[in-house]
Amino acid sequence: QVQLVESGGGLVQPGGSLRLSCAASGFASRYHAIGWFRQAPGKEREGVSCISSTSTYADSVKGRFTISRDNAKNTVYLQMNSLKPEDTAVYYCATSIRCSPRVRDFGSWGQGTQVTVSS
Repeated sequence: QVQLVESGGGLVQPGGSLRLSCAASGFASRYHAIGWFRQAPGKEREGVSCISSTSTYADSVKGRFTISRDNAKNTVYLQMNSLKPEDTAVYYCATSIRCSPRVRDFGSWGQGTQVTVSS
């Protein structure tokens, strides 16, 4: 019943921007923590950002990425600016009762959206 659908990924040049969307259904996302994670080939899934009553960011994206929510649309966004090749990964959104950098603390996950940063 709980579903999350990511969108907005694509191919961008270094220094470019993308806005990812996480559309929720089956629950009101404003009552949950929503996290963004990413996974590059051969690497573990890592936390990128999370929003609850406050917003948190991994050090690697701090100052470049901004997480936000639109409660009317039941959607959480991740604005990604000044993108670097090392940002290349599949990006996932997920729900938790509280924000956490740990994958295990999140329950429902979307299918992911590919972000590729390359010239």
